[in-house]
Amino acid sequence: MEKPKVVFLCTGNSARSQMAEAFLKKHAGEHFEVYSAGFEPQGIHPFTIKVMEELGYDLKDQYSKELKEFLEKVHFGIVITVCEKAEKTCPIIPGVSTRLFWSFEDPAAFEGTEQEKINKFRQVRDQIHQKIQVWLKERGILK
Repeated sequence: MEKPKVVFLCTGNSARSQMAEAFLKKHAGEHFEVYSAGFEPQGIHPFTIKVMEELGYDLKDQYSKELKEFLEKVHFGIVITVCEKAEKTCPIIPGVSTRLFWSFEDPAAFEGTEQEKINKFRQVRDQIHQKIQVWLKERGILK
C-alpha cells in the first residue's frame, strides 16, 4: 500500500516547515512520505540547522522548495500549513483529503540578540516537535 504523502507549507520554507519535515520523517517515515515547501523559498535558515543539530537531526538532505515544484507531480493526501500567511494564501490543492493549520510563530522574524533569536528557534522547534508527537499519538502511530 502506498504511504500517504504529507506536505508542510510555510511562506519561506526556511524554518518551521523544515523542522516539521525532519520530525515527521524521523518519527513516522515508515507511515508517510514527507515533504515541505513554501511560496517564496528562501533557503534553510542557519539557526534552523543549528537548533535541529542540537537534537541530532542533520538537515543536509533538505532544501527550500517552492510548492509549484510539486503541483501536478505529487498528489498530497495531507497538507499542513504551519504559518498564517501560508494558510491564507494556500491554493486549493486537488486530491487533498486532510488539510490542517498549525500556527507557529516565525522564528526568523523575531527581533533580538543572537542568543535571543536562537532561543526563539529552540522554542518554536520544541512546539513543532510536541505538536507532531501529539498528532501521531492521536493517529495511533506513536505510543
